Amino acid sequence: MRVLALIFALVATSAAAGQRVYEGDEAAAIRCANMMAMTGVTLNGAGLMGEPEKDVLIGISVLFLERHVSGTWTEKKRAMEVMRDRRDVDATLRDYQRNAPVCLKRFPIN
Repeated sequence: MRVLALIFALVATSAAAGQRVYEGDEAAAIRCANMMAMTGVTLNGAGLMGEPEKDVLIGISVLFLERHVSGTWTEKKRAMEVMRDRRDVDATLRDYQRNAPVCLKRFPIN
């Protein structure tokens, strides 16, 4: 049992050590991408937004990540997961109401 626990600890430590940390503009772009995607998925799931509008928000999220965040898709996806897990849905929706236009201006997608 101790050997299994030691192996698990080593794997967890090496995985955490390899995790990329984003700062500054890249972290802000990840927050904006998360905000757009989560808003689209949440409002669509509640029946308050159609599938095409949800897809537009997810597309904007992808463009933020492609154009304003360095790293592999795996690193970007992991960063989005971390951001998603840090913020609850209500905070993300409030963030969208306040910051969506700011994100689009700060991180152009055209």
